Amino acid sequence: MKENKQMRTKILSKALLSLGLILVIGSAITPVRGEEDKLPLVTIHSTGDVTRGKTGAFVVNMNPPLMFGPTYVNFSVGGTAGAGVDYVALVSPTFIDKSGYGVILVQTLPDTRASRQALSVVIKLEPGPGYVLGQSKAAQMMIKP
Repeated sequence: MKENKQMRTKILSKALLSLGLILVIGSAITPVRGEEDKLPLVTIHSTGDVTRGKTGAFVVNMNPPLMFGPTYVNFSVGGTAGAGVDYVALVSPTFIDKSGYGVILVQTLPDTRASRQALSVVIKLEPGPGYVLGQSKAAQMMIKP
């Protein structure tokens, strides 16, 4: 009977310790109300327009960079260009290294349509744990014929 009570006490202690670690880890990742101004600021910009058949890039900056290593930043893709038709489809999230930089490459595809026109690719950063979005949270690149 005494052994059962001791065993339950040990199990309860371990469960509470585990719960405490989860709360500590979770609070390090998820901002507490009013803590957003202490999180790194993430912005994006295009390196410029790109000609079909070439590869363009968007650069994602995190300032200050995370000291404990890399993180991932969510994004969505829009614009008049079509994934799989005008460029190789992009997959979110993007990887930001501990120096605070990440690159989203846009590999364009040959134009198979009769009308040749410039089309846009727009990357919009999305909220996520461990960072806040800066004013430059969207960028555009044109794919030129």
